[in-house]
Amino acid sequence: MTEVTEEVLNSNGMNVHLVPTRKYKTINIVAKFKASLQRETITKRALLPYILQQGTKCYTSSRTLQTKLDELYGAVLSINGTKKGNHHIITIRLEIANHKFIADQSPIIDEALELFNEIIFHPNTENGAFVSTIVDREKETLKQKISAIQDDKMSYANMRLIDAMCKDEQYSTHLHGYEEDLSSITAENLYSYYQTMVKEDQLDLYLLGDFETTTMKEKITNHLQREEANISFIQEDTQPKKQEKPNVVIEKQSIQQAKLHLGYRTNCTYQDDDYFALQVFNGIFGGFPNSKLFINVREKNSLAYYAASRLESHKGLLFVFSGIAPEDYEKAREIIELQMDTMKKGEFTEDNMSETKELIVNQLLETMDHPQGLIELLYQQVVANKKLSPEQLISNIKQVTKENVIDIANKIEQDTVYLLTNEGGNSNE
Repeated sequence: MTEVTEEVLNSNGMNVHLVPTRKYKTINIVAKFKASLQRETITKRALLPYILQQGTKCYTSSRTLQTKLDELYGAVLSINGTKKGNHHIITIRLEIANHKFIADQSPIIDEALELFNEIIFHPNTENGAFVSTIVDREKETLKQKISAIQDDKMSYANMRLIDAMCKDEQYSTHLHGYEEDLSSITAENLYSYYQTMVKEDQLDLYLLGDFETTTMKEKITNHLQREEANISFIQEDTQPKKQEKPNVVIEKQSIQQAKLHLGYRTNCTYQDDDYFALQVFNGIFGGFPNSKLFINVREKNSLAYYAASRLESHKGLLFVFSGIAPEDYEKAREIIELQMDTMKKGEFTEDNMSETKELIVNQLLETMDHPQGLIELLYQQVVANKKLSPEQLISNIKQVTKENVIDIANKIEQDTVYLLTNEGGNSNE
């Protein structure tokens, strides 16, 4: 494994991360705007990626912008929003060909940085606001996205689990915003919020690819200008009160397959020393096809169409997902909870440990094989405010012992059980 070199400097109000590597044939330019998750602003933040892809000051439509990307040897632009712990992150990515692989050695990086600067800081506007017809159209697009979650019952169940589990916490804020907020968003107030975001969000800029660092620093200074930065501090949640027994939420709809989702507090985040043991715990418990949940709930007892677990590393949550027949609720819940008990008691083998650690390491190496994956891995350090290189992460995973996993398992507490079942669903809670 080639060691990842990352140089971080502050330039023009941004944290610039230079990651020179000859591993990839493209150069990736990625901007990440990080702010506190807030119910009042999330719908505007969810809408902005749609708007920013519709054109810039010079390229005033999505078609002319795409033509420019095509001229840059098929450059690829993508913009989206994600949740990490109590943060909302808007990510703007531009992937371009490395000029070393272009016949005429054209100065594509300069053009790309100019375009990137325009996409971020000079969007298409009219009369000091976004273009109203574009805003109205993209509001409809976002509305459809929000509505689609109702139809994807697995996503819906996970959202409802978090609603119940993290009530009155920032993390319960819906990633795609709220349909009822769309009517109050105008071209004017959305542009006003965009200006606030550009000034007040923490902005981390990543450049990854085969380039010479000194030259790239000069190019960034010349082409990327954040005119004003006044980073606002993020107010974190207080810790939720511990519950004596899990909260059980049962919702009924006209469906055939029930969704049984469980939420746990891990009392451990990416910042903590026992995070690596938590990763191994999750791998054995429900993170892979050879995990306890998959084998015991799905394979041996045929109680679930799927059964798996996932960590939210920055919030310290563990989610269990399963799709079951409505009449199997009690039995499926009992067997899922039994798997947690066996983990707490250390009822897993050294073979389980070594196999899981190998799977996690291979997963991390596979992530690092892709430029975007590597940038996401590096950005984890920013979100957690903890320096931890990919090499250190892999090394620490390898050093986890069985005792470490048992210790972390016994810190995990069940918080909420959410069941989405049919109208005649069997539930005695």
